[in-house]
Parts: sequence; C-alpha cells; structure tokens
Amino acid sequence: MRGRILTAAWTLAVVLALAALLTAPTAGQAPARAAGTAKGSALPRMPDGHPDLQGVYDIAWLTPLERPANTPLVLSDDEATKLEGTANERRVRGDAPIRGDRAAPPVGGDGSTGAAGGVGGYNTFWIDPGTRYVRIEGHKRSSLIIDPPDGRIPALTPSAQARTAKVQRPTSDEGERTDPGLETAPGAYDNPERRPLGERCLMGFGSTSGPPALPVLYNNLHQIVQTPQQILIFNEMVHDARIVRMNSEHLPKEVRRWMGDSIGRWEGDTLVVDTTNFTDKTRFRGSTENLHVVERFTRIDANTLLYRFTVEDPETWVRPWTAEYPWPATKTAVYEYACHEANYALENILRGARQRDAEQAKRNKQ
Repeated sequence: MRGRILTAAWTLAVVLALAALLTAPTAGQAPARAAGTAKGSALPRMPDGHPDLQGVYDIAWLTPLERPANTPLVLSDDEATKLEGTANERRVRGDAPIRGDRAAPPVGGDGSTGAAGGVGGYNTFWIDPGTRYVRIEGHKRSSLIIDPPDGRIPALTPSAQARTAKVQRPTSDEGERTDPGLETAPGAYDNPERRPLGERCLMGFGSTSGPPALPVLYNNLHQIVQTPQQILIFNEMVHDARIVRMNSEHLPKEVRRWMGDSIGRWEGDTLVVDTTNFTDKTRFRGSTENLHVVERFTRIDANTLLYRFTVEDPETWVRPWTAEYPWPATKTAVYEYACHEANYALENILRGARQRDAEQAKRNKQ
C-alpha cells in the first residue's frame, strides 16, 4: 500500500510539473523561433542559444530495429517502395472486418506473426506501425541498428542466456510445443503486482517510453518541452513522462526508477541524455539494473530531429550497440490515453493461469 501511495504521489508531481511546463512558461523561457524554414536558414533556437527541440513528433516507422539477414543497411528506392507497398497491402487486408462467427484459434495460436498471431487480438485498424521506411541522408534504411555493422543486436552473455532460459519454455518436459515466452518463475501469475508494468497499464510496453525510445504498435507520439534546467519527454502511450535534469549528477545508486535517472548536457547543438539507475521491473530486452543508455537528439532541420542511442550492459550483451532514426514533427494532437479502464486483459491473464493450475492439478491426480 505504501508503494502505491508513493507511486501515486510521484505521478501527481509529474502531472503538475507537466501542466506547469505546458501552460505557464515564464517570459524568459518562451521559444525564439527563426524566421523561415528553407534549407540553409537558421534552425530554431531557445533564448539561451541552444537548439529548440520542442514539438510533437510521430515516430511510427516500418523499419525494424534489427536488420534482416544478408541485407545491406541502405535500401534502394525500388526495394523500399516494394516493401512499403507490401506492408500497405497487408494493412488493407488486416483492416477487413473480423467475422463474428469465426472458429476459435488452435491451441497455442495460429503461429502467424503480429498482434493476432497467438490466440487473437487487435486487427490492423487499431494499430499504427507506420507507412514508410526510415530515410537518413537521402537513403532508406533496412534497420534502425547501425552498429554492429550487421544491424543485429549483439549476442547475449552466458549470464543473460541463463536469465532468459528461466522465463522461456519453448517445449514441455514431454517435448510438446507450449507457449513461447511463457514465464516459469514461481508465482509469476499469482497476483496483479507480479505482472509486467505494461500489462498493468503503469508504463508503455515495447520501450515506447524509453530509454531508449522505440516505435511500437500504436500511440507513437512523443512531445518535448524544453527549459534551461529540465527537458520533458512526454509519451502518448500511458502518458509516461521523462524529466531530464540538465548539467546535473546522477542520483545515488540506491535510488532506482522504472525509466532510470536521466541527466542531460549539450555537446554543441546536440542534446546528450545519459541514463542509469534502472530497476529490475523494466529490463529492456532482458537487461539488468546496470543498463546504461546514452541518447543524442540533434535538430537536422526545422521539422526533424535525429535520434541516436547507444545501449550498454556488460551483464547482458557482449558489446554495446547503437541505433538511430528520425523524429519527424507532426501537428497531430496528443489525446488522453486510457488503459486502466476496462483492462480485462489483466483479469483474463490471471483467470487463465488459475484455469491452467486447475488442469495441471487434475492431470497430476490421474
């Protein structure tokens, strides 16, 4: 109960801070935007001389994080157009109404990829994976990862492989296929507080909030509000809010946060955000509390930021890795995101676990 009260208090503080930043900036913090947006014109800057990064950005992209095997980083225009066309055709098919009298999916799902590849889920009307591949310096990219050169996440360390084995069980003791990724830790489905933050609507899934921030299935808007002392990165998904303290020191190691502790500095016209002090509740792609993320935000024109991040965790990957992609500005408004209301998914997850327990107990008696 005390943890819930503290969480509620922290959330209220963030909301109040956000409201103050959005609605009541001081005169000295008002952005001074340069006239004109033609190529070669001055980029918009704040009164303190640093680039003005403020705005709402839509980061929905088709480009995957990892590069398909034997694929170069740069796609030809023809290749990119073909891939974008295929994605659009798939989207059109997925937007079709779902028959109400359709048969139930097979046990374990139908094996397809995507949100409905298990036992059913959203059709594509509800998701927004983007319509284009990332273009940087005039070339379309086949992956967000640029280092290692093969565009793949580095190999897991032996300790990370051992951690992963504890939460994944691709086959049963009898060799039969079971649900991939099913958590096997004792008590994993005993109560709501044992479930991941995303399932509980406490934080966006898929690292949409970051760090590092990645595109997900939908709600890909991010808003930046900037002052000399703090920079707020506000996410449409679950309204996660990161506050970057400028020119500061990291909190003591004993102080841990779901999105880590972010401090910022300027390197020329690039905002560098250094984040440490994570908890074991987020675990970006299986990382530990010692995850270290360095993000770089660079305004490359009046309507685009270039976002680059480097991820390091010696207990998880054999080497650091880096990715980058653009954040294009949008005039789309950030609307209220409601997740807690009628969150029947969490209830059904726990109900399904009780059903599985009952079935297993029955088999044990036979």
